[in-house]
Amino acid sequence: MNDADILLAHGSGGKLTQELLDRVFFRYFGNVLLNKKDDAAVWSLPSTHCLRMAITTDSYVVKPIFFPGGDIGKLAVCGTINDLAMTGAQPLYLTAGFIIEEGFLISDLEKIVASMAKTAQLAKIEIIAGDTKVVEKGDVDRLFINTAGIGTIDESIDISSINAKPGDAVILSGPVDMHGLAVLSQREGLRFSFPLASDCAPLNGLVARMVNHKNQIHCLRDPTRGGLATTLNELAIQSQVGIEIEEASIPVPEEVRAACEMLGLDPLYVANEGKLVAIVASEAEKAILERMHSHPYGREGAVIGRVTADHPGRVALKTRFGARRILSLLNGEQLPRIC
Repeated sequence: MNDADILLAHGSGGKLTQELLDRVFFRYFGNVLLNKKDDAAVWSLPSTHCLRMAITTDSYVVKPIFFPGGDIGKLAVCGTINDLAMTGAQPLYLTAGFIIEEGFLISDLEKIVASMAKTAQLAKIEIIAGDTKVVEKGDVDRLFINTAGIGTIDESIDISSINAKPGDAVILSGPVDMHGLAVLSQREGLRFSFPLASDCAPLNGLVARMVNHKNQIHCLRDPTRGGLATTLNELAIQSQVGIEIEEASIPVPEEVRAACEMLGLDPLYVANEGKLVAIVASEAEKAILERMHSHPYGREGAVIGRVTADHPGRVALKTRFGARRILSLLNGEQLPRIC
């Protein structure tokens, strides 16, 4: 890793991101809660062992700020809610900080804030604190949003990226790649022959329906930066297990697959904002799938693979042609400024 320069690829969620986190942030900030590397930190209040809390923070720098199916405000609310939900938490409150470039249209800001309010209402959470800063023209690209979120977790739930076990089923909640392609198409002025919109959505309702099977859901993660392949690698590394998935089982619409091929993108590494990966006990997979299918955001959920004791820390893909290849962490930056 170059000592002098931060690269765009350091924000990709892939290999360089992990190197940066380990070399700088975990080195200086490391502690029991942070070192689990979950989407949100979970702890019990000192006065009680019954009430457990989850907290997360994120920043949103997507370009462009408006795209088919959403905008930077909707993305900020959904992304923060989803990071809490991936621990099994019930999100309660968010904060929102705005860094605004001088000259930004107040009418555009109002659209974004209204979108945030609508999304928060849909997810049944409240935005209860915030901050606004304005900087000189050119010192920020139009608008950046920083959020924090807090929620509560039932004491019997134990969902973490370190909990995957050999034999577990790997479930994906629906088709991938819509968010990354929607942002890219708006950015580059691309037009496709099929409807294309971001899958950006709050997943707390879907997770709440799933976690009735409390000790049978071992891991949850939303495959955002770096896509499905990078997310599965993170889970394999953090749980020290192998993961094997089947290409034919991964729901990628044919037109989306064709668009990725045309653009030179690997569908397994394209960002999503309204999908989740669940690693669950094999005996519970049918019941959990049924619960997912009963929710609008999980109707196309499918088992895409299994956890294995073989090749710990690695993800293997069985292709449609029967060949087998290793999926690595994203190396470089496929699509910058995607979230």
